[in-house]
Formats: sequence, structure tokens, C-alpha cells
Amino acid sequence: MSFTGKYELQSQENFEPFMKALGLPDDQIQKGKDIKSISEIVQDGKKFKVTVTTGSKVLHNEFTVGEECEMELLTGEKVKAVVQLEGNKLVANLKGLTSVTELNGDTIT
Repeated sequence: MSFTGKYELQSQENFEPFMKALGLPDDQIQKGKDIKSISEIVQDGKKFKVTVTTGSKVLHNEFTVGEECEMELLTGEKVKAVVQLEGNKLVANLKGLTSVTELNGDTIT
């Protein structure tokens, strides 16, 4: 199974509490919650390149599954993270939080 593809955000669970925990101000959370982001993922084995475009903000992150990397958050802050591949899910632990990206056919959640 490959995550490679371009995906438009359809829904997101626990967006506001997650963004607050990352340190995003309330006004930016309110603006961002209705913007549909586009994620472009390129997977080469265990290596991933992820580009997320949300409005005018573009984030580029690269990581190798199971290895520590530096990831940029929506706040612009750079944090250390480790991403694991668990079946059809990418699970990232950063700043004491867990982010799960699940692939179902041509949809990611």
C-alpha cells in the first residue's frame, strides 16, 4: 500500500483541541477550521515527503518511518518527531501529542 497521492481534506476530528495543544492562537484556529487543506504525499519505501497547503500556508516535511526527524508545525515551530507506519496509518508523536493519518482507498483521514 502506498500513500503517494494528492488528497483534499474532507473532515478532521478534534481539530480545535489539537491546534490549541500545539499553541495556535484562537483567532487562527477559527480561521483555519473551515479551510480545506490539500496534502500531497510522495512515498519511496520508508521515506516520505509531505506538502500540506492550507490557504496561503505551505508546509513541507520529510521523514523516514521509525527515525527521528524535525517537523514544522502550522505555528512555524520546528519539533522533533518519530513517525511510525502501523498498517494503513502514519502515527506521529510530537510535543506529547499523537497525530494519526489513515489511508482508506484514495482518502486520508
